[in-house]
Amino acid sequence: MTNVPRRTLIQAFTAVLCGLALSSTVASSAYAADLPQVSLKTSMGEIVLELDPQHAPKTVANFLQYVKSGFYKGTIFHRVIDGFMIQGGGYDVKMTDKKTGKPIKNESDNGLKNVPYSIAMARTNVHDSATSQFFINVGENAALDYPGRDGSGYAVFGKVISGQEVVDKIKGVVVDDIRGQQNVPVVPIVIQSATIVGAAKPVK
Repeated sequence: MTNVPRRTLIQAFTAVLCGLALSSTVASSAYAADLPQVSLKTSMGEIVLELDPQHAPKTVANFLQYVKSGFYKGTIFHRVIDGFMIQGGGYDVKMTDKKTGKPIKNESDNGLKNVPYSIAMARTNVHDSATSQFFINVGENAALDYPGRDGSGYAVFGKVISGQEVVDKIKGVVVDDIRGQQNVPVVPIVIQSATIVGAAKPVK
């Protein structure tokens, strides 16, 4: 090794570290800026979701497939519990369930939490049973996080970035037991359209 002054070595090393940190920050910012976004236009207003394919790739791909196919148009928020969550994506205004694709793997162990305004997949008691139905948390629902009470949990795959006030309006609507279902809004809350308004791009 050549006889380089100590201060010069420290300065060079610091510059390298700063450069690496800057590159990492730029890459992270670029990825964050390009996360997929989906607009849900409902009969009570618009909700914009930002999805997280980095932590929930299978869940995001599944959700976007339903969005692209137009599946969610005309579906309703069929289960609303203030302080807990608002659930939709499976029934039409007549409370008829729509035919879905195959269930997906539960990605609840991805580190994302069921906090207010996060979006997660609904499922049955079977861990890997989620299809099209989703819910938006309106409370701190740590009991739904992995591993949950049943060794699994509910997979969070994004969050509301616009329209929180719409979510707040929905959570406070009047509900009743309708056609064997509990906590159904008396006045249907319809998803009029679901469209992709932004798409993830690879960071080079």
